[in-house]
Amino acid sequence: MLRRALTEMPHCEGSIVSRLPVIVLTRLFAGLLVLAAVVVGPSATRAMAAETVETYVVQGAINADGSLNVTATITFDGAAPAGLVQKFANARQVIGDREYVYTLRDVKATIADQPINATVTQQDGQTVVTMPTQGATAPVVLSYTVLGAAIKEPSGETTVMWRLLQGLSLPVKQFTATLTVPTMIQAVLCNAGPPVSPGVCTSWGGGTHEYPDPTFSDGPRGVGEVVEVIVRFPEGAVTPNEQIRDVWTLGKAFSTAPLPLSLALIALVLGGLAFWAVHRRMGRDAVGAGQSTPVAEFHPVGDGEAEFRVLDGVRPGQVGTLVDERVDPVDVTATLIDLAVRGHLRFTELPKESAYAVREWTLSRLAGGDDLLPYERTLLDAVAPEGGEPVLLSQLPEAVGAVIVTVQNELYDDVVKLGWFAQRPDQTRNTWFRIGLGCVVVAVLATIGLAAFTGFGLLGLALIAVSLLVVFLGQEMPARTEKGVAMLNGLGMLRADLLGQPTDSMPKGQELAELSEVLPYAVVLGGYERWLQALADADGDLDADSTDLNWYHAPDDWRLSDLPASLDRLIITIQGKLFSR
Repeated sequence: MLRRALTEMPHCEGSIVSRLPVIVLTRLFAGLLVLAAVVVGPSATRAMAAETVETYVVQGAINADGSLNVTATITFDGAAPAGLVQKFANARQVIGDREYVYTLRDVKATIADQPINATVTQQDGQTVVTMPTQGATAPVVLSYTVLGAAIKEPSGETTVMWRLLQGLSLPVKQFTATLTVPTMIQAVLCNAGPPVSPGVCTSWGGGTHEYPDPTFSDGPRGVGEVVEVIVRFPEGAVTPNEQIRDVWTLGKAFSTAPLPLSLALIALVLGGLAFWAVHRRMGRDAVGAGQSTPVAEFHPVGDGEAEFRVLDGVRPGQVGTLVDERVDPVDVTATLIDLAVRGHLRFTELPKESAYAVREWTLSRLAGGDDLLPYERTLLDAVAPEGGEPVLLSQLPEAVGAVIVTVQNELYDDVVKLGWFAQRPDQTRNTWFRIGLGCVVVAVLATIGLAAFTGFGLLGLALIAVSLLVVFLGQEMPARTEKGVAMLNGLGMLRADLLGQPTDSMPKGQELAELSEVLPYAVVLGGYERWLQALADADGDLDADSTDLNWYHAPDDWRLSDLPASLDRLIITIQGKLFSR
């Protein structure tokens, strides 16, 4: 019509205006043709490609050796799409720690009896068959053989179980299957639906004299849905060819079966006994003759009076290190108080700025009257430098932090020099910590290997437990020498005296000096509260006592009766600040 209209239009030769409608209409017509080709052409092509499998028909055979031959004829509801993919699971997990493994072989695909270039790959535990089917109008025939689908039942029968339809890239309208069998079957079942929890098929049957071969029918099925057939044979009719693979599970890796459990317990017991034997041989204090070396005593000087005497110049820091084999805050605190009592240091309690202000002290250097041990000099120079200004107690972490390791090292060296330990206790602990840590690393690696490749993971856990025993109880391996044991026995007697000696037995007129000498040792060994109270009770006048003690000064209205509370707060504050950073 459009062409006829164009030919019947009036013609005015030589007139550009008369030819203009013809040119416009011609170009409009060409544009419409191009637009139709762009929009309609691809849609028409897509509409022609099949989007559904019309029928999926299986002809299969279960052989006496347990193998399963499958030939699936796939018919589309139009021209075949560009490609078709079917994925077959290589394994199927069962209850417990096992899974059945399947093998597909002789995979072939044809169209009209002509082979197509189908590719078979392994991906994510699946055998993936990719079939190029671009535009084919004839059905696709896929054939393969399955090994591993014949499973032996506990009662002796053989069950062949396989998902004839699975992992297809297109939905299926109708599925049918027929399996030829070598003998009469005992039971037949068909499941269909989602792979995780399929229901039952539409229909299935067979296993009778009239219809010996089982048949199955189902549909429609969505993309990736399954149709699973199950056929059971009497014992001996079909040879099982199941391929069972053990699956790693936590329960299997750390099995509590008799053998793994027994080995783990044996390793735990033997490891504990071995470490006990090593500790008994290397970590026990030397066994002496029960001797005791007196450290200090309350020496009688009159009727009902006794003065405190320290023997052989044993210092409170040394005492604390010998008792617990460590240099800790209480040892350093007792050393500071001892330095003050001996005239090297003075604590000065400052007036509080308000009722709610934190109490503060200063530490001032004094001349002293005796020699200092290396660790005492290092500590004293840090907290009260010679010739320097008094140091606030709140600055103690900064003052001590730079030298505390040196103080510890010198004190450890000192107790070895005294013959109380054969080796520095901290070095002994570090050695056993490294040994234990190495054992832990080896035990963890052994546990990983045992759990990954065997069921003896519990044995590895037992080794880890023994290794941790070495790490933690190895800290108790420092051992005192015979001389150190004798000194420790003497400290036991001194502790008994500090807890039982009457605090009012000091020589008259010397109470403050004598009680002050007792105080550092009581801080380390216990019972310092009663000696603080004895200092407070020694106040025999009504005057203020802010300077009665040379080693402890306080505000003008302070009295000795305030000393227990003041010094208790001082000790707690020092110990809290000593090792802070």
